[in-house]
Order: sequence, then structure tokens, then C-alpha cells
Amino acid sequence: MTDETAVLSPSTVGPERPAAEGGGRGRPGQVWRSRRYRWDLRFSPYAFVAPFFLFFAAFGLFPLLYTGWAALHQVELTDPDSMTWVGLRNFTRLWDDEFFWNALRNTVTIGLLSTVPQLAIALGLAHLLNYRLRGSAFFRVAVLTPYATSVAAATLVFVLLFGRDYGMVNWALSAVGFDAVDWQNGPFASQLAVSTIVIWRWTGYNALIYLAAMQAVPGELYESAALDGASPFQQFLHVTVPSLRPTIFFTCVVSTIGATQLFGEPLLFNGGAGATGGSDHQFQTLGLYLYEQGWVNLHLGRASAIAWAMFLILLLIAGAARLLRGRKDGSR
Repeated sequence: MTDETAVLSPSTVGPERPAAEGGGRGRPGQVWRSRRYRWDLRFSPYAFVAPFFLFFAAFGLFPLLYTGWAALHQVELTDPDSMTWVGLRNFTRLWDDEFFWNALRNTVTIGLLSTVPQLAIALGLAHLLNYRLRGSAFFRVAVLTPYATSVAAATLVFVLLFGRDYGMVNWALSAVGFDAVDWQNGPFASQLAVSTIVIWRWTGYNALIYLAAMQAVPGELYESAALDGASPFQQFLHVTVPSLRPTIFFTCVVSTIGATQLFGEPLLFNGGAGATGGSDHQFQTLGLYLYEQGWVNLHLGRASAIAWAMFLILLLIAGAARLLRGRKDGSR
């Protein structure tokens, strides 16, 4: 038998060949690996994002729904399992609640006093940090330090600064001929003092956000403006600020949400008086009023209604901001 005959012999290429049988046993493993690969491509993204949705459902969605359910009941914190259905009575009571409206006015006032100067100063700081300075990394870390500081520590320091008798702020005012101010008991003075704490804590955070947005502005725009004879201030006004409109809009929305939920600063600024926001509720915010109703007066149903009222207010603010931005984009 020649070599060619051996190669073409049926005994070597027929179905009884052991190698062919071995190859047949390998095909199920290949099919399984291919199927597992397809499953991996299809389901792995869902597995990666599943922890977020699980934590959101446990610590975000469930508390939101339970708070909405509790707002429709009369329930006390001392006995949360005993609920009496009252419908919308907890919400209608807020309409005639002078303390709720006082807290809402205080929240709006403190929000305006803190948000507007805060964002304006942050924009100026970001513009300065955008220049090539020596030790620019040090200054960028330095402006973020107040944000990393504990709200309790920062507020206690400001309580000492705004002390009526021995505070450094009143000492500086008396040095230039002004009378001492009772920062904790004056209606507007106390709100201004609380706003100062918020400004100090959050200005650096917003400045770094603006700085990151400024560094994304194309340099060709500044070169063109310089060739047209624009001064540095004109470049900032007509190039930098228009380029930062989406970022400014974002910081305005985030700062508004933070101002609506303001809690730690006014609580600690009040000293040992608790959640009343001063002797005459002069700087009691919505967050403090919610805390007072739920954890001081133990009215969990009323506190839940206040929480949902705050949520609806935020939705209205976000909707108004979105509508305003849409009109501005459409008018271009």
C-alpha cells in the first residue's frame, strides 16, 4: 500500500475514526462557552449597575414612599406602628401654619443671602486660579479646605466670631465706629450670620467646579478677543461667562437645593436652644421646622408632610429653572 492509498483509505477517514469521536465530544464545551460569552455580554452591564439600584431602593425610594404614606396618617414617633388615616389633613394644616410660612420665608432669605454672593465670589476665585500662578495646586487645595471642614466645627467657630459681647466681628465693627450687633437674636442679623457660614463652606467647592469649566474653554476664543482689542475684564465678561452658562445653571440649581435643605448651620448656631431657630424663630429653616415637628414634638405625620412639601417646592424650582433655560436657548 502506497502512502497516497493510506491517506485516502476509508479506514483512516471514516466515521469510526477515534479522533473524530474525540472532536465530537469537544463541541458541547465550545457551545457552552459561546453561550456563556453571550450571556456575559448581555447581562454583565446590568450586574454592574445593580448595586446602585439596590441601595437606591433601600435608602432612597423606600424612605420616600414611606414618608409619603406617613404624611397621610396621624402617627407619633413614639408609636410608629399605630397609624390613623387622615388623608390630606397634614398638608392642609400647613396652609394655616404660621410657623411653616415663617420657616419658608427664612429659608428663601437665607438662600438668597448665601447663594448669590457665594456663586459670585466662586466665579471670581475661579478666574484668578485659572491664571498660571506659582503654587496654583496649593491654592486650589486651600479653597477646598472649608468644604472638607466639619459643619459642626465651622459653625462653632463662627458662633464665637459672631458673639455679641466678645466676638471678633463686633470688635471690628466697634473699631470703625459701629455699634455692636446681636447676631443671634436680630432677625436679619442672625440670617446674615448663618448665610456667612454657608458662603464660607461652599464657595471653594463651586470655585473648583467653575475652574474645571474654564479650563475647557477653547483658547482660540481668548486669542480672537485679544486681537479685537478686548481687555482681560472684557474677555472674562464676553467670553468666559457665556461659555460657563451651563455650569452656572448647574451650580444655581444645586445651591438652591442645598439652601432649601439647610439644617446643620442654623441648628448649631442656635446654641442650646434646639430646633427653634432662635428665641423668635427668626432663622428657623424648613429643615429645622421638620426636625422640630418630627423629633422634638414627635409628630411624625406632620414632619412627613413638611418633607413632601419641601420635595414639591424643589420640583417647582427645578421645573421653573428648566423652563427658563429652555426659553433662553430658544431665543438664541
